Amino acid sequence: MHFDAFDRYHDKESFLHRLDPRVKVVVTIVFILSNALLPDGAWLAFLTAWLFLLLANHLSKLGLGYSLKRSIIALPFALIAITVLFSIPGNPLTTLRFITWDFTITDAGLLRFVSILIRSWLSVQMAILLVAVTRFPDIIHALEHLRVPAVLTTIIAFLYRYLFVLTDEVFRLLRARESRSAAAIGTRSGGGVFWRAKVAGNMAGQLFLRSYERSDRIYNAMIARGYAGHLYTLNPHEMKSRDYYVTAFAVLIIFLMQVIGRF
Repeated sequence: MHFDAFDRYHDKESFLHRLDPRVKVVVTIVFILSNALLPDGAWLAFLTAWLFLLLANHLSKLGLGYSLKRSIIALPFALIAITVLFSIPGNPLTTLRFITWDFTITDAGLLRFVSILIRSWLSVQMAILLVAVTRFPDIIHALEHLRVPAVLTTIIAFLYRYLFVLTDEVFRLLRARESRSAAAIGTRSGGGVFWRAKVAGNMAGQLFLRSYERSDRIYNAMIARGYAGHLYTLNPHEMKSRDYYVTAFAVLIIFLMQVIGRF
């Protein structure tokens, strides 16, 4: 029940699904880095990047708007860059007054802010598409093939794997709280704000202790079974000629985005 809340993989028979996970990881990383390096106001390059995403969505058989619809939720987090509206020197556009402070929005600040929003929006779409067409264990093994430090890949793998376990633990604690704070029909269960804060603190402490004890038991069990710091897979990855061609084509398109963005 809780697995679908975190796992966004969609099992389909598409061109992107059949690609080697190393190709998808490399292209995603290069695409995100390319967006970060594009100059402010590179509208044609941003448009090219979006068309590249539409093509990728089409090849995934998930629909042209799959990553677009799911990326909107990430835009509010990019609003943290709103301070650039007032902090970048430039020609003043308008002034906003807040209590005793005046904030002047400049043309350069507005350009930087809109560019950051677009970069974030495009990068999030690419990341969403990656997890939708690649199983998480395959992503981890692709990172290992790409020589990412084993400590980092192991931490990511176990964090993802036991996130579902911790979620179930949280639901059990919530059910235990509800069963111990019953109330008559039509009335609210539990106490006031301070009571709820105290209970939430106790639950957080219990979750930490249970997680710590569980991690110790899991580690001892893994050592007893011969764990040596390496994650194995039953699906070995093998690069084919198609994978090399796709990688070269995608990197070429991303390079053209940089050229377009600067000229």
